[in-house]
Amino acid sequence: MKKIRQAMLAILMVTVGSWVQAADVPLGAGDVVKITVFGNSDLTVETRVSEAGSISFPLVGEVKVGGLSSNQAEKKIADLLDKGGFIRNPQVNLMVTEMQSQQVSVLGQVNKPGRYPVDGKRSLTDVLAMAGGANEEAADTVILTHTRDGKTSKETIDLLELVRSGDPSKNRELVTGDQVFVERAPRFYIYGEVQKPGSYKLERNMMVLQALSTGGGLSPRGTERGVRIKRRDANGVLQIMSVKHDDLLKPDDIVYVKESLF
Repeated sequence: MKKIRQAMLAILMVTVGSWVQAADVPLGAGDVVKITVFGNSDLTVETRVSEAGSISFPLVGEVKVGGLSSNQAEKKIADLLDKGGFIRNPQVNLMVTEMQSQQVSVLGQVNKPGRYPVDGKRSLTDVLAMAGGANEEAADTVILTHTRDGKTSKETIDLLELVRSGDPSKNRELVTGDQVFVERAPRFYIYGEVQKPGSYKLERNMMVLQALSTGGGLSPRGTERGVRIKRRDANGVLQIMSVKHDDLLKPDDIVYVKESLF
């Protein structure tokens, strides 16, 4: 279990370098683009795409680029320069320096929550890595919210299972507007005759014996025969149960260790 968790965190903490601009990503409002024309340094422009989806370019004026890919926008500007008689066969290059229109949100238990660009293909683990990876409070699952054709759906993804399987199809590809929410891990509580009473992260398939170890073990006055769990039933009523070392804990369980009478 520990090795699997470490492998998962290693994937999520990968450093993401600068991305390669995908030719088929449509431009949109808020994107910042830098345009150069070979041999014409005076035409170099860095500008933001307006809410109307257009930019202003020297000689040709306003150019509608919203919805076009970088390659398509380059060709459109080149055609306008050529047909306007300004430059014959111009070589235009357009690079997106800031992607604002194509973004996903990453929220919850990550180190750097926020909005991140999905320029080209971006998988779930790509985006989690961009957000700095999961923090110490994170659960093993994330909730991925999609909106497609006006319909919103939610999917819960088990990150440990994703790592175990090695199946790339489970590493969902994200698109603009998707939202990734990393849940907080469930907790358990331990008090009484233990060395370190308190609240702790509940690991998957955690047993009572592991909980005692997490709590620092028994104090000199504690007894293993005096371990009890306080747990709420389906009706919210608190139940007190005697347990064995290999019994599994549930979220929000309270582990209580009694004092030895001898």
